[in-house]
Amino acid sequence: MASYNKVILLGNLTRDPQLSYLPSQTAVVEFGLATNRRFKKQDGSQGEEVCFVDCQMYGKRAEVIAKYVKKGKPLFVEGRLKFDSWQGQDGSKHSRLRVSVENFEFISSGSRASAGGNAPAADQGAPMGGSQETAPPAADDIPF
Repeated sequence: MASYNKVILLGNLTRDPQLSYLPSQTAVVEFGLATNRRFKKQDGSQGEEVCFVDCQMYGKRAEVIAKYVKKGKPLFVEGRLKFDSWQGQDGSKHSRLRVSVENFEFISSGSRASAGGNAPAADQGAPMGGSQETAPPAADDIPF
């Protein structure tokens, strides 16, 4: 049986990213993302639905997110859903879905979005990520 697990989200961070390191010194960043859906209700009024999503990313790019993105800033992420389950101290079982981020792009309110390098995202042809590691953008290149 075939399966496919891909998530694409564009939203605003709900809290500042929390950076930590595994014993292997691999960086791990955790952050929350909120996405909004606006729609017209049956009575003609405007409705809004907000979805809050926990996200996690590993590696050098996790450090980039922690350094350049703060609460309230927009971020485009690509990744996969991951199911976490654990047992609480009181013995109760807990679980949640989380997005394991594989790629991301900074989003700006202007016409230019930085993908972690010096060129606009539109000129790079693909979202940041893949197998190439890029240096963090210079302070003048940050779109926010």
